[in-house]
Amino acid sequence: MKNSEEIKETVRHIERIQANPAQGLTAEQVQKRFDGNAYNYKVESSTLSVSEIVRSNVFTYFNLVFAVIAVLLAIVGAWSDMMFLPIIVANTCIGIVQEVHSKHVLDKLSLLNAPQSVVIRDGQKKKIPAEELVLDDVVEFGAGSQIPADAVILEGELQVNESLITGEADEIEKKEGDSLLSGSFVVSGTALARLEKVGRDSYISKLTLQATKSKKGEQSEMIRSLNYLIMVMGIIIIPIGIALFVQSCIYNEGTQHDSITGMVAAIIGMIPEGLYLLSSVAMAVSSVRLAQKKVLIHDMKCIETLARVNVLCVDKTGTITEPGMHVYDVEVPEGEDNEKICRIIGDFAAAQAKDNATMEALKERFTDRNGVGAKEVFSFSSATKYSGAVMADGKSYVLGAPEFVLRGQFEEYQEQISRYSSKGYRVLVFAEYEGELQRGALTEPVKLLSFIMLANPIRKGARETFSYFAENEVDIKVISGDNPLTVSVIAQEAGIAGAERYVDASTLKEKADYYRAVEEYTVFGRVTPEQKRMLVQAIKAHKKTVAMTGDGVNDVLALKDADCSVAMASGSDAASNVAQLVLLDSDFARMPSVVAEGRRVVNNIERTASLYIVKNIFSMLLAVFSVILMLDYPLEPSQVSLISMFTIGIPSFILALEPNKNPIRGKFLVNVLVRALPAGLTDFIVVSGLVLFCREFSIDPDCLSTSCTILVAIVGFMILYRIAKPMNTGHIIMMIGVIIGWVFCMLFMSNLFGITGISKQCAMLMLIFAIITEPVLRYLSMFVERIYGFFSRNSAKN
Repeated sequence: MKNSEEIKETVRHIERIQANPAQGLTAEQVQKRFDGNAYNYKVESSTLSVSEIVRSNVFTYFNLVFAVIAVLLAIVGAWSDMMFLPIIVANTCIGIVQEVHSKHVLDKLSLLNAPQSVVIRDGQKKKIPAEELVLDDVVEFGAGSQIPADAVILEGELQVNESLITGEADEIEKKEGDSLLSGSFVVSGTALARLEKVGRDSYISKLTLQATKSKKGEQSEMIRSLNYLIMVMGIIIIPIGIALFVQSCIYNEGTQHDSITGMVAAIIGMIPEGLYLLSSVAMAVSSVRLAQKKVLIHDMKCIETLARVNVLCVDKTGTITEPGMHVYDVEVPEGEDNEKICRIIGDFAAAQAKDNATMEALKERFTDRNGVGAKEVFSFSSATKYSGAVMADGKSYVLGAPEFVLRGQFEEYQEQISRYSSKGYRVLVFAEYEGELQRGALTEPVKLLSFIMLANPIRKGARETFSYFAENEVDIKVISGDNPLTVSVIAQEAGIAGAERYVDASTLKEKADYYRAVEEYTVFGRVTPEQKRMLVQAIKAHKKTVAMTGDGVNDVLALKDADCSVAMASGSDAASNVAQLVLLDSDFARMPSVVAEGRRVVNNIERTASLYIVKNIFSMLLAVFSVILMLDYPLEPSQVSLISMFTIGIPSFILALEPNKNPIRGKFLVNVLVRALPAGLTDFIVVSGLVLFCREFSIDPDCLSTSCTILVAIVGFMILYRIAKPMNTGHIIMMIGVIIGWVFCMLFMSNLFGITGISKQCAMLMLIFAIITEPVLRYLSMFVERIYGFFSRNSAKN
């Protein structure tokens, strides 16, 4: 099969043909285009295949390290030291499941639903599958058709819905010579058009490919920090591991079994293998909690990203306002009877079809009627910008845009209309037509009967939601396809700070304009889909974390580029499939609870991550210490697993699921290291001291190993106590539980974890070092916090 570049090259050499619209292409010309791949084939999703996902998760550097460790332990028969393997398998499986789920969601993305088209070939009309259309085909379009490929009109006229381009469902008139973009819908009219771009070159195919493309390299700060930590440890463990094995096996003349287990214990201690699992489980639990609040999570990492967002981009319709329209006011000319005119509007509205939001709002508001029926009804047309009706009493009425209905009289009322528009209203004119009403532009004078002010009502809870984000230092950017003044007024009514600063996006031309605009303005009007994307990219270029809400196909590209994407379920399937998070009840007021859930996850994982990093710092320092002094590593892998289970693993999972709505402060890795460094250093000081003293007093290595296990566990429980503060009933029960569990394993499962009895001499030394752990930890914590505070203050000044 040819790749995309080969296909492009082949299509480029196809001779273009301006076929007679009545004849179309010949069978020979069609076949030539099929042979040259110039046909309207459906592009495949650009996501990774399942096998690629599996390979990328299984064949990682650290899986390789653990696989080598497992093989070495198997060679020497140290089966009990392989307790780390279930965690590695679980990490790998969770990663695969998450990515496969995201792939399936994106693969369902379908922006084109045009199964068959009418084409003219060899002078005959044929209905064929859209995928069999070729470049330069002459296709007939009529009402209800979806444009299957980019085309240009040869004959006829169409009313087209181009919501893909504008984001608004306005009808646009297309005449001979005008372009038609694939994915648009024909509302009315008939036309013949020649296909200009097919297959992967069409607008809709390019949109699909970009929407399903995997975002590489963009990860949340927490995951980036964990990956950085893993990378650093990955560089360190190889030379240290080799040095430990060589020193133990060759220089200290230890057995192969002891040398390998000592090396493995040091390496396992330096890798926070459980931290990934903890993060995945905590986010999975959050996904379940959010699902109960009618929030669907496609990508669990977005939970953390949303908690760190400092710019939120929203649309007007569906986010700030309700999707439907509402009649807010009716203004009649001085001297006219308001009640009488409202009843006439009621008769007019009753005669019209309930085919758009405006008419639905009129029918809902004007329920009082005279009972006069209509002889002829003219539905709204984007070409004439009005709807009309000839009533049974012979009078004709029109309703529409002021400039199209009033025409020559518009200037007389322009100031009044502008005053209504400045309040965010959509203004319609209802008037009596003094001529014979027919389809087409109005030609005769009208008698103004009323101005009708409509608007999308502000969503319930919108003010409170935006107030919440303002209090939490999240800037709001309103990006809409509507008139910027109208959007600005509505945004101000919703309580969005800075909403009086607005700009028409059609005036933004260069990249520098976008960079400047995102700093100066809050409201952006008349924005195209590509501009939405450019605005998101410009905000990200200012080192901001951006969340984007959307509900239409026109939002897909911007949703894809945002750090966190949120879709309304009431919108298009395309937006819901691309977004990382979907509000199932389309209620924007759910956002604060999603942010709170993200804060709970990040704050708790940041707090419990310190427990894992303590082990890494201690293990690395102890390994270097052992290499320099030519000592055997004092701990065994099973003992490291025992300590990790009760001072890190179990308590970290309990603490990670607790409520925590505190704002996220500082950098993840820095905060973790500040908490972990004092305990890691304390572990190293007391254990290395014990090792040196036991060596001087010729203490048995097995006694030393058990004593080190006890000392490290004591420090582990101390740091756990600090991290678990304040000590409520649940935390006290947790502390008692893990200590009892650890003591039980030490006493009754000693063989499994390599625990032996210790001599009186070793016990006394261990007791001395156990006593000094508390003051050492306390003073080291004070020292580290003072140093951190000093650098933080200097950084703030700069």
